Amino acid sequence: MSGGVDSAVAAARAVDAGHEVVGVHLALSRGASAAGEPAPARARGCCTVEDAGDARRAADVLGIPFYVWDLSERFAVDVVEDFTAEYAAGRTPNPCVRCNERVKFAALLDRALALGFDALATGHYARLEPDPDGGPPALHRARDAAKDQSYVLAVLPPHRLARALLPLGDVAAKADVRAEAAARGLAVADKPDSHDICFVPGGDARAWLRERVPAQPGLVRAEDGEVLGEHDGAAGFTVGQRRGLKVGRPAADGRPRYVLEVQVATGDVTVGPVERLDRTLVRGSAPTWAGPAPAPGARLGAQLRAHGAEVACEVTGVDPFEVRLEVPVRGVAPGQTLALYDGTRVVGSATISSSR
Repeated sequence: MSGGVDSAVAAARAVDAGHEVVGVHLALSRGASAAGEPAPARARGCCTVEDAGDARRAADVLGIPFYVWDLSERFAVDVVEDFTAEYAAGRTPNPCVRCNERVKFAALLDRALALGFDALATGHYARLEPDPDGGPPALHRARDAAKDQSYVLAVLPPHRLARALLPLGDVAAKADVRAEAAARGLAVADKPDSHDICFVPGGDARAWLRERVPAQPGLVRAEDGEVLGEHDGAAGFTVGQRRGLKVGRPAADGRPRYVLEVQVATGDVTVGPVERLDRTLVRGSAPTWAGPAPAPGARLGAQLRAHGAEVACEVTGVDPFEVRLEVPVRGVAPGQTLALYDGTRVVGSATISSSR
């Protein structure tokens, strides 16, 4: 129970379904807000002391036991340190994917199972469809496409999904969840959604990274190698970025420039016109399959960002992982997650290693 409306209603629905439910809030930060002091100005997250209080009050309304579990050390290593290291290496990670994979559906679920619980129920917007042959359930997109979160869960292996409950997958719209929360007397009914990176105060990831990644000054170059300017550190730049580029003069045609490539080893940041961001071939590493890996030639759907549109693709390799997109996608960055779909069903995922 994060302290938001979705997990509160998910817990309520689990109670209605007849389960013996225990609410658990994760303490993921040991900063001021986690210690009970006033939270600093920051992005709206899901792990402050105020959130813990909201979760506790929701559990009281539902009449279920409630605990706060300290997983801050695991979060620091598997999410925060991973985020920093990936940017330092010139890649663009998704910390929400890492948190769901390594904290919520690994550390939290493992602890729950060790204590004798059967499953972990969350407020994610995604559906689990049972396997008629008794195997692990299949992960599908949520009924509410605008709120679908199957992308951040696509990294979960089948044995994790087999221990998950997603009570909100069939909700038609987020407004229905808020209305249900209000009808149940849950004070979080009108609470704003969490967004941005929960551990980055103010949401300024580049400034946050500058304090933690050793400065590696370098050059901003055009694709032909011409030096256009300098920067004070390659870490924090991401493919597709436009703001923050310090170039000495505008392009000859007056068009804006975007980051095309980040070379941390040399310190070079290559920039160019927006159309040079178009990618049709994407390679990945460490794929996770929901079942048998698709055969080369399989035609599926690919999603490359948490809020990106699905694009038709052809699988051209599974070892190594490779897909060809039917239409170009802009701003594909190494370190991002690519999720594959067959209709609404998640087929698997991989971490993007390169594209062209």
